[in-house]
Amino acid sequence: MSDDTGAAVARVALDGEMTIYRAADLKTIMLDALRKTRVLELDLSGVTELDTAGLQVLMLAKQTAHADQRELRLVKHSPAVLEIFDMLDLGAFFGDPLLMHA
Repeated sequence: MSDDTGAAVARVALDGEMTIYRAADLKTIMLDALRKTRVLELDLSGVTELDTAGLQVLMLAKQTAHADQRELRLVKHSPAVLEIFDMLDLGAFFGDPLLMHA
């Protein structure tokens, strides 16, 4: 898959809980995927729960992408993700137009 600029886009679908119990594994999955592509899309449609540890992993991935001049896109936000992002006003941090205009 490629985007409008022709850059290769990899997609990783996350599902289940993004909680402290899975944070270490999720961190490895996301950072490994990010190292292998210029643009990574994280499909969040299957996320059933998001706690602060899961959120920290997403924030780390976003910061790592920025530092490495890569792009991280969050797509297909589940209701659990939308609830936390809205509550903490994180649309601007993630650069997510869906959340910035909600």
